[in-house]
Amino acid sequence: MKTPFTPGLATPNRRRFLKITGSLAGLGLLSQFDTLAQAAADDDYRALVCIFMYGGNDSSNLLLPYESSEYNRYAAARSNLALPRDGLLPISPSNTQGIRYALHPAMGGLQQLFNQGKAAFVANVGPLMVPTSKAQWEARSVPLPDNLFSHSDQQNQWQAALYQTPRSGWGGRLVERMVSSAAPNRGYSVVSVTGGNLWETSDTVLTPYKVSSSGKFGFDFYQAGNTRDPLSAAISETLNEKHADLFEQSWLDVMGRSIDVQRVLTNALSGSTLATVFPETDLGNQLKMVARLISARDKLGLKRQCFFCGIGGFDTHGDDQLTRQNELFGEISAAVAAFQAATTELGVADKATVFSASDFGRTFTSNGRGSDHGWGSHHFVVGAAVQGGKLYGSYPSLVVGGPDDSGSQGNWIPTTSVETYAATLGRWFGADATTLAEVFPRLGYFNPDAGFMA
Repeated sequence: MKTPFTPGLATPNRRRFLKITGSLAGLGLLSQFDTLAQAAADDDYRALVCIFMYGGNDSSNLLLPYESSEYNRYAAARSNLALPRDGLLPISPSNTQGIRYALHPAMGGLQQLFNQGKAAFVANVGPLMVPTSKAQWEARSVPLPDNLFSHSDQQNQWQAALYQTPRSGWGGRLVERMVSSAAPNRGYSVVSVTGGNLWETSDTVLTPYKVSSSGKFGFDFYQAGNTRDPLSAAISETLNEKHADLFEQSWLDVMGRSIDVQRVLTNALSGSTLATVFPETDLGNQLKMVARLISARDKLGLKRQCFFCGIGGFDTHGDDQLTRQNELFGEISAAVAAFQAATTELGVADKATVFSASDFGRTFTSNGRGSDHGWGSHHFVVGAAVQGGKLYGSYPSLVVGGPDDSGSQGNWIPTTSVETYAATLGRWFGADATTLAEVFPRLGYFNPDAGFMA
């Protein structure tokens, strides 16, 4: 006699099923999966790839002045955090009237992409509610984002471009408006290879579809029809059961459809190979998986996708900051360079754009060991559609206590808002002015286009 099936039974396998199916139920991925979607038009494909640097990147050592007078000011203020000038990687932006800047020594890949016109830097970006001067900051005469200098709050503000209890992200809001709710594989339009995130969460049902960077998926262990594998046999038996209880039957139906969903992605990725060699690092593996997923775009029938990658370790208060930065920047640079090579291999170099984001910048001055929580930070954008070889935005004056400093530690007040940065990417993604205004409610206060996308 069969043991009655109880959905609430806390067995390890059932708990695993609940976790997996629960993550799929809200994605619009539980129907219309009998066949793969028709191929999307290649010439209309667009992908945004976010690399989020968790902890707050000290971008004063990512992009720094190279001219002697400005470098000397940098070195004096940074003290033990200053990078030696003779080891820097100089760049000559075509729009800075001959003034040179430099990259961290570990960022050779990004330097090469910049020199090829496939990368740009955007200076002093951060969350703002309205353009804010130092006088306005000190007088608190303009609205300000909640809980500045807080990791969790500023991570959410960067990913949401909303500043009071954000519940959705700007990537999810873009996709929600640009990918039809009737699209069979719509849930694969927002994919995370580093866990949950707000950026890809929409106002309604879309949430990030999570995959591992190793290429393993939730139901890969299940082999339909394999009676020798106890777990697969048990799943097949359970799926074939019929129950009078509507909740029990509904749970089984969801699990069955979820397995079908998994097969869609597994089949789409079958035969997906890349000649490009990626570094064997966490971020390298994440971006390799993103490249594989992009290679499956035609099989999934998708024209718009957002991908979320993450790298931690940037909360550098301590005396290991220079060592950590060398490791982290090196990992980012090598992985991004490999990804750009992979998009070229796939023929989508001008259809996939990588951009960086982080909780916040860090103080320009040292705390004696590392640097503390800041506000504005410098970021990179990479892809063949980028108007590269240029520096966008307004680089701070590097005067501690000066007009760009919110205090006395070189805590830069952003001069480019998250809205401007994100809307520039959103416009390239294909959003029109109406959509951008809906996705970014405060965009009207700012320049809607920073100019770094073609």
